[in-house]
Parts: sequence; structure tokens; C-alpha cells
Amino acid sequence: MAILRGGVRIGGFDIRLGIPRDRSLDNVESDPRFRQKAGGNPETTIGRFQSYVNEAEGFARKARFYVEFNLPKGGGANLLGIDDITQQGMSPQSAEQMASFKSPDEMRAVHNSNGRRVRAFCSAIAMPDRDIQTKEIRHHGPAYKIAFDHKSADITATFYCDKFLRERSYFELWQSAIYSNQSNNYNFYDNYVSDINIYQLGQFASRNERDDITYAVQLYDVFPKIIGPVEYNYEANAVQTFTVTFTFRYWINYFLDKAGEIGVGNPAFRDVTVKSGYGAFGGILNKLPPELRRVGQDVLEGLKRRIPIGGITGGRVFPPFGNLPPLNL
Repeated sequence: MAILRGGVRIGGFDIRLGIPRDRSLDNVESDPRFRQKAGGNPETTIGRFQSYVNEAEGFARKARFYVEFNLPKGGGANLLGIDDITQQGMSPQSAEQMASFKSPDEMRAVHNSNGRRVRAFCSAIAMPDRDIQTKEIRHHGPAYKIAFDHKSADITATFYCDKFLRERSYFELWQSAIYSNQSNNYNFYDNYVSDINIYQLGQFASRNERDDITYAVQLYDVFPKIIGPVEYNYEANAVQTFTVTFTFRYWINYFLDKAGEIGVGNPAFRDVTVKSGYGAFGGILNKLPPELRRVGQDVLEGLKRRIPIGGITGGRVFPPFGNLPPLNL
């Protein structure tokens, strides 16, 4: 509220003057704080930390991930057919036992219908570790730790269940490619292993994608070793979940081992800018005191709308003064 306010009506215009109580926003364009770079001095320890955060465009989030599962090719004798295998010397009984495993067509049909659902319902998973095995060799003085092997622990994923438990059936079908309940036989290794891709997701400021891949690993020769139980109780009406433990042979980093490209952000600090007025009158009005500037701006806006072309365009075009926003027709 102004300390003093007065007004008069001249030629159809309501002109009011007043002395405001708060003058902190007067002449903000000359405020030296606007000439400072955001985040302080980038050469300090905190400034370099902020620069690293800007370059990474934020931190990785635990909830920003996606997992791709693929069923194995499955089958045994079904890959060629019983008649073809018996012609190659395998007895009909052995061929029939091998044919008890799920066929590639059955695997493909289930994956096409439920594969994306299983990926979306994966609520938790861990990227694999890598443990370098070492052996101590002592010649003289402290021992040398020589690397001779490496291994990775199994990983466990958690899944939500729909009311049909189709997610659990997906991995039960995968296990049926390993072991046959009908013949009690185990399938060949290449017929029941597959790959899993685990992606870290993030957003790039230079692009419009929100779910872009920023890091990825691929697990080779994977199969579900343990399908966890589905537990029930009356204590809470919670969403049903189950776990699957996967074992695998080895894993790779996509961007390191496959020579992939990964985008990075910009470590530079951004400058704060103040918008200036348009047109010749806008430059003159900016030089007036704040009280008269508001009055002049109201008069100018009224004139722009009253002239013939201004009445049509709503005051967006006001010749002959340039530097005004163009008319968008």
C-alpha cells in the first residue's frame, strides 16, 4: 500500500500517482548481485562440487532403472523334431524324453504376451558385483597380492504380482526349460540360458528424453536358480510379491566393453539475466522514477490498444516504433 496516493481522469485515462512504502525493487537492473554467477565462486571446493553435480546433471536415483528379461530358446528334441533325431541315431524313447521340454514356440508365445509386464513389474534388483580373487606371494618384505581369478555373486530381483501370478509363471516356464517334470531330465546348457540387461535411467538437459540410458550392464548365460515362495497372511492387505535369484556366468559394462557412447552434462554456471522493455517508449519509461514509470506504462498500453491497428492486434503491433514482438498470425 502506498504512503500517499492521488489520481485524476484526463481524456478518458485514469492517471494515478503514489509514493510506495517499499523501494527495494527499484532499479533492479543495476543490482550487482545479478552480475554474479549462480552458485558462487566455481574455483572453491564447494564451487567445484557444484560444478561436478552440474556436469552429471544431478545424482543417480535408485528408482530410475529398467530391466530386460528374455526367455531362452528352450526345447530339446523339439528344436529338430523327433523324426529328425531318430534318423540321426537317437532312440525314439530318448527323443521323446528330450521332447518333454518346452518348445521354442511356447517360449516365444509366453514372452510376447507377458514379457513387457514382467519388466514393468520388477520393483527391485541389484546390479552385479565383481570380486577379484587374489593370492599372496611373499619374496622379501610385505606380500604381493596377485590377482588370478574373479567371480560375481548371484543377484535377486523382486516382482509385483497380478491376480493371475503371470509374472511367477513366466520364470516357472524358464525353469521348465532346465528341468522336465515329465522325464526328470535336465536340458542342454545352451537351451536354458539367456541374457539380462539392467539400465540406469536419467534425464539429459540437452534432450527431451526423461528416460534415457546413462549406464547399462549385460549379464550373460543367466537362468533363474531360485524362485522364492509366495507368502500369504491376514495382517495386511499388501500387494503380493515374490523374488527370483539369478545365477550367471559373467557380465559386462555396455559403455566400456561395447564401446558405446554416453552423454555428459555441462559443468558451466549459468548467468542470471534481466529482461528489458520493448520499443522506443520502453527505453524512455525505464529512465523515469518508479511512480511515473507505472503511469506512463498504463498510458502507453492504452494508446497501443486504441489506434486502429492496435484495436485489431490487441496492442501487440504499435508502428512506427520497432523492437516490439512480431505479430503471429
